[in-house]
Amino acid sequence: MEKNLSYSTQSSNYRLLKFLIPSLFGLLLFIIPLPYGAMIPLEGLSPVNIGIGFLAELIKITSADYIIYIAFIVIVLSAILSILSKFIHIKNEFLNSVLNVSPFWLICRILGAIFISMTVFGFGPEVIKSEITGQTMLGILPSLLTIFLVSGFLLPLVVDFGLMDLFGTLVSKSMYKLFKVPGRSAVDAISSWLGDGTLGIMITSTQYTQGFYTAKEASIISVCFSLVSLPFSTVIADQLGFMPLFVPFYGTVCLASLACALIMPRIYPLKGFKDTTFNNVQHLKEELVPEGESIFKFSFNKALDRAETAPSLKNMLINGCKTVIDMYLGLLPLVMAWGTLALMVAEFTPFFNLISLPIVYILEFLKIPDASAAAPAILVGFADMFLPSIMVSGEGISQITQFIIGALSITQLIYLTETGAVILKSDIPLNLKDLFVIFLTRTIIALPIITIIAKLIFI
Repeated sequence: MEKNLSYSTQSSNYRLLKFLIPSLFGLLLFIIPLPYGAMIPLEGLSPVNIGIGFLAELIKITSADYIIYIAFIVIVLSAILSILSKFIHIKNEFLNSVLNVSPFWLICRILGAIFISMTVFGFGPEVIKSEITGQTMLGILPSLLTIFLVSGFLLPLVVDFGLMDLFGTLVSKSMYKLFKVPGRSAVDAISSWLGDGTLGIMITSTQYTQGFYTAKEASIISVCFSLVSLPFSTVIADQLGFMPLFVPFYGTVCLASLACALIMPRIYPLKGFKDTTFNNVQHLKEELVPEGESIFKFSFNKALDRAETAPSLKNMLINGCKTVIDMYLGLLPLVMAWGTLALMVAEFTPFFNLISLPIVYILEFLKIPDASAAAPAILVGFADMFLPSIMVSGEGISQITQFIIGALSITQLIYLTETGAVILKSDIPLNLKDLFVIFLTRTIIALPIITIIAKLIFI
């Protein structure tokens, strides 16, 4: 009897430690921001960041002299191996799925390899390799390289050891009621907000393939909760000279984003997605708290149950390698190809000026100054998140207009050079048309809200 009791106590302690230790690391890495920049005197580090963002920045800064060449090798290798896969049978199932892609994705990988070769070595047309096209994309790739590397191996600390189950169950009722998504999506939002928008999408995609989200829920979360990070928002504010007004600036972004998150799950196109799981895997729903039981106790037990089934360190490392390889070979060429093409269209053609002509009348109706200059900046955000603020940052543009465009560019959320490309590469069932409609919908919802607040601030 005493033996059984001792074994039961040891088993209970083991479950508790298996939940607590990885989850505490998960909190430090993905949720709790700390002043790493003050602790480590290294130029370029953000003053305050979450652990995963700090590690990514640290790797990016310390490898700054050669990280672009790593990106070059990865993208060119992806194109070469994908071409070879059409002639050589790859026995390994994982590598075959990564490399043996459809003709469309193969063309994207080849274009990515061509664009990065021209940009890195400075040959070919200026329209491809210029500072405002290929060079801009080269500036984005190091961040993606490092965030994919560290998150690929460390994501299990958040998703597999009970942390998301604990948070999710605690807030499940309100999240379903307000946003039509499980409570665990709050962790996606926090990781995006404090770290990186692509990080939230990676978490969402992982949870979707594991059965925790349906197609509809994963789609809602990826376009409503994978927020632009707080550090990047400061870059936009600084570009436009609004750092002294950062609190009201970012508060405006938060209010507009909240409105989008409340409205969009209830309208087209998100409303029409099916509540089916990825490949019909078992739907791991968040259970309702039984009558009379403490919500915290129930949530804690759910977290312990999840930790008990967590993968071993060996499996974590194997799965981490697979995630990083998939992201590197599959996504980086896509970002380079689509991002460069989008910037070429935005910077060297009148396309966005032409399609934004109707927007001018809307801005004039809202009494926004410099409507003709602001209209193209509203639509060009679909290509890249930084372009709108660049377009309105010059002299002669009203401060209120700069405030509106800056806040709107952060709220729009869908950018082909980053989050859009990650969503399209993931298993989340959103296509390019869906993303463009969602981008426009977010713009329509957010623009009046931001305009009203801006006018109150600059009254």
